[in-house]
Amino acid sequence: MRLEDCKFIVTGAAQGMGRHFALRIAEAGGQVAAGDVLEAGLGALAEEARALRGKIHVQKLDVSSEGEVASFVAFAHQAMGGLNGLVNNAGILRDGLLVKKDRTSGEIVTLTRAQWQAVIDVNLTGATLVVRDTVAKMAATGSRGVIVNMSSIARHGNRGQSNYSAAKAALAANTKTWSQEFAPFGIRVGAVAPGMVKTPMTDGMNDKAREALVKMIPVGRIGEPEDIWVAVKFVIECDYFNGRTIDVDGGLSM
Repeated sequence: MRLEDCKFIVTGAAQGMGRHFALRIAEAGGQVAAGDVLEAGLGALAEEARALRGKIHVQKLDVSSEGEVASFVAFAHQAMGGLNGLVNNAGILRDGLLVKKDRTSGEIVTLTRAQWQAVIDVNLTGATLVVRDTVAKMAATGSRGVIVNMSSIARHGNRGQSNYSAAKAALAANTKTWSQEFAPFGIRVGAVAPGMVKTPMTDGMNDKAREALVKMIPVGRIGEPEDIWVAVKFVIECDYFNGRTIDVDGGLSM
């Protein structure tokens, strides 16, 4: 698929990688329906896109809300005059060891159900709802296209990320599952699994932890959103790519 032909939903588009992806598609002449819970960020995105070849349509979207997902997909289809793809990018972190001993009190502390559920609701259930409703709309209208899931190298397992690793591993597995299920509709499914990338999410990490992680990256630097966009662009443009996950991590082993 050519970027200028895109009529794509991008979730988590108000900042970080999602914002970068939306702007890149619009720069190439495509259309984007950008969703996020951060409405101020969406407004700034729409303003920046005014001078681009393509167009970005914005509306608030909480992917963990089934009603908001259904409403957003309908909005996207109407605003763009069709729908042929998705960059399934929205995600959050609520890191913590499943079981640990408090250094001060010696008390055994566990990951809370709320920490677990918040990540599963957004990163897995929400991501699945967006895929389901997007593909249903595409199938109903006979639109061929591509779904790009954002997984993570944490899907292989990472200390302190039981919730995040579980969600991202499931997305990678379902990339294969959905590629088989959606093939009759002419819809491909691919995934990109970033390593450590400079975004507002990673900017919030503990400095010592971030420095230690960067030292483990063979290329010697943290990734940039553009590094990940190159892989997303490949999945969109290569019509023979399907059912696979691409790691873009600078060679990092977690």
